[in-house]
Amino acid sequence: MVQQRERFVDRADAGRKLGARLASMALQQPIVYALPRGGVPVALEVARALKAPLDLIFVRKIGAPGAPEVALGAIVDGVAPQMVINEEVMRSSGNDADYLEKARARELVELERRRARYLGGRPQISAADRTAVIVDDGLATGATMKAAIIGLRRQGARNICVAVPVAPAAVAQEFSVLADTVVCLNPAQRFFGVGGFYDDFHQLSDEETVGLLRQAWAEDAQPHRAPSRRSVAVPPLALAGELVVPADPRGLIIFAHGSGSSRLSPRNRAVADVLNERGFATLLFDLLTPQEAQDRRNVFDIPLLAERIVETVGYVAGEPDVADLPIGLFGASTGAGAALVATAELGGHVGAVVSRGGRPDLAGAHLAQVTAPTLLIVGGHDEHVLTLNRQALFALESEKMLKVVPGASHLFEEPGALEMATELACNWFEHYLQVLPDTVRAEPERHLQGPAEIVTALRSAVIPLPRPEQPSFGAAFDDYGSARIVLLGEASHGTSEFYRARAAITMRLVERHGFTLVAAEADWPDAAMIDRYIRSRPGASPRRLPFSRFPTWMWRNREFDDFVASLRDHNAKVEPDEQVRFHGLDLYSMTASIAAVLEYLDRVDPAAAREARQRYGCIDPWSQELAAYGRASLSRGYALCEAPVMRTLLDLLQSELLYAARDGDEFFDAVQNARLVANAERYYRVMYYGSHESWNLRDGHMFETLKHVLDRGGPDAKAVVWAHNSHIGDARFTDMGSARGELNIGQLCREEFGRQAVLIGFGTHSGTVAAASEWDAPMEVKTVRPSRPDSYEALCHGVGEKRFLLDMGQDMDPALRRALRDPRLERYIGVIYRPETERWSHYSHATLPDQYDALVWFDETRAVTPVPTRVVAGEDETYPFGL
Repeated sequence: MVQQRERFVDRADAGRKLGARLASMALQQPIVYALPRGGVPVALEVARALKAPLDLIFVRKIGAPGAPEVALGAIVDGVAPQMVINEEVMRSSGNDADYLEKARARELVELERRRARYLGGRPQISAADRTAVIVDDGLATGATMKAAIIGLRRQGARNICVAVPVAPAAVAQEFSVLADTVVCLNPAQRFFGVGGFYDDFHQLSDEETVGLLRQAWAEDAQPHRAPSRRSVAVPPLALAGELVVPADPRGLIIFAHGSGSSRLSPRNRAVADVLNERGFATLLFDLLTPQEAQDRRNVFDIPLLAERIVETVGYVAGEPDVADLPIGLFGASTGAGAALVATAELGGHVGAVVSRGGRPDLAGAHLAQVTAPTLLIVGGHDEHVLTLNRQALFALESEKMLKVVPGASHLFEEPGALEMATELACNWFEHYLQVLPDTVRAEPERHLQGPAEIVTALRSAVIPLPRPEQPSFGAAFDDYGSARIVLLGEASHGTSEFYRARAAITMRLVERHGFTLVAAEADWPDAAMIDRYIRSRPGASPRRLPFSRFPTWMWRNREFDDFVASLRDHNAKVEPDEQVRFHGLDLYSMTASIAAVLEYLDRVDPAAAREARQRYGCIDPWSQELAAYGRASLSRGYALCEAPVMRTLLDLLQSELLYAARDGDEFFDAVQNARLVANAERYYRVMYYGSHESWNLRDGHMFETLKHVLDRGGPDAKAVVWAHNSHIGDARFTDMGSARGELNIGQLCREEFGRQAVLIGFGTHSGTVAAASEWDAPMEVKTVRPSRPDSYEALCHGVGEKRFLLDMGQDMDPALRRALRDPRLERYIGVIYRPETERWSHYSHATLPDQYDALVWFDETRAVTPVPTRVVAGEDETYPFGL
């Protein structure tokens, strides 16, 4: 391994470089195994370079009782799944074979569930007598990789090669003893965390992962055969076209060109070439005859263009080499509107649609009749077309998504813009073009016209609610008790009804449906003090009261205090392993978390504490004004303190056996505080590069923290999340995601847990709210202005109920769902409220039935009652807009 400092554009770039290195090594009969999800795009490029099959390898940890962070063993999947035991932990924990067998059975179920989710019914490729190349996007401690090595050796692998783009030099050296070969492009002496070596290190979605796997399955392992090309004349007008059919095609993409191009469009031909490489047949043809093209009005004649597309779909059904292929349509400019009209007419004959810089809005009323999954791709600088695409997105009722290519104009001429759009299109077609649907959605029976009809329909759909203090309030939410995660929002951080309602719902879920975790948009160290209190556990005397910095009223209020008392009363009546835990998800408490890590290490490992104190000393000059750290990092051009804070986290994880054997809860708390410090360091640094990067890092941290506490609770753990609507409503269906490229914990939970995550938003029309006018300003009780007439809140106010629950699940009236999907404003109030600029500072567009699974409505609300305390100022001036 040669020491070098190398960065990667993204995981695919890292995979190509890693594949080139491996291809020069003449590995014998290689099989590439990816550790999902981050290892998949890297492994795909490695498999291509080696001309080897690609598979996944799943590892499930078995935690020791009472200390699940400590690995007692692991299950590694395969033809015969292997169990790897940590004998030292086994002896020290005193566990017997019965515990192991139960844990093995439980983890096997989860392992098979994940395999089915990604691979369907595909059997795993056996590693017996082959070279197993195990690929990930990087190593930190490498615990999962170690289990995978042991499992594949037991399956009979002849040789094992560990291949990663980056790892700490010491960890990479350690693996040279465990594996036959280790290839690490960057064995880093100064390790910044895996993501620190990538320009693009976004969290992969399940859809992206499955799409990449399907690419691998579709690619022929035999030598490449050039696709066949032939000119065609599409009847009845003999429209000129070119049909390209690769060997063993997986689908046919028909291009519908825009107002300024023909089948010779260089941009569409570039897209078609990539689709051909990915195994798709393509047909580019002229939608107009030469004579028709001379009349400019024809390129905007959507019915005429749609008719030509319908005729072309009929034509290809008679071509033997493509007749049985699933069909996708790729539209550009006015061609996108025509493609969607044709899709509505053709029903199940079209499997997927992609629009690039298109005008889907020109499809008009046909949008509601489209059943094919539809992807709209727009350049970030194409502002007018972006607005029109948002409107079309709301009108579509099929599977749908809007993707914005940052910095791209209408023609995607900027460097990398067309390539990004092409990749998005390929992934969409790979995901959805599998089998032709058997049925076509029936024509909608009715449409609601205008706000009055929508309000009338809402009156029939809502469930009136009593006051939150009445037992029947919580009972209205029993239908959500089977979920694993219930996310409860709030339209402001200072409204009494929202806190009291969330408390009532949470206690119902705890007492009747087995929920044992409450995770809140709060700082981890402060929440840890609440957790110790409600579970009557001893702890070190706090240096300050919990939640004693601005905005103090967000958690130090009478309503939350009553909820904490209810949790303590409940826990006093149940066994310790059935008690409810309370955790904070946020990352603003950097200095408090540093103190918590040092306090823990002072007790269990004074030498490690001295080393950690020296490392954390890097942050100390900025501890009273962390915003200054971000400015300093920006001006000096590098991450000043990332390496030392990451090293402390890695040291804790590598010492988990020693520490957790003493005190599992305290160790878990220390590790999470160390994670928080590492992520907070990045947060204060990236906030100067753009608001969406810092927002995404923050919500990504909250989501990862939620997963850690769920994993610690075991496979049956169920959690309630308390956070603002802007965090728990799916960001993809708001301006946050579609215009600003932001994600949130609600979106990430849906992508990870599917229907096992329930997103419940809250709203109000008028009343009072506890809020400030500026950051660090005093709290005021402010009057909430009546909602705007063009908002969702105005529709809810029109229902005339004081309180209600609106379930927007599968049983919702389709006509009402369609009406609520029209673009409307939604109000968001954080800890800052400025009524004088309310439209611009507190309203944003959204589509309600896609954003939430349900909505809780209080027509008139009042401010929380604060519990006074001394405010600790200065730490968090960067808290973004109080949300």
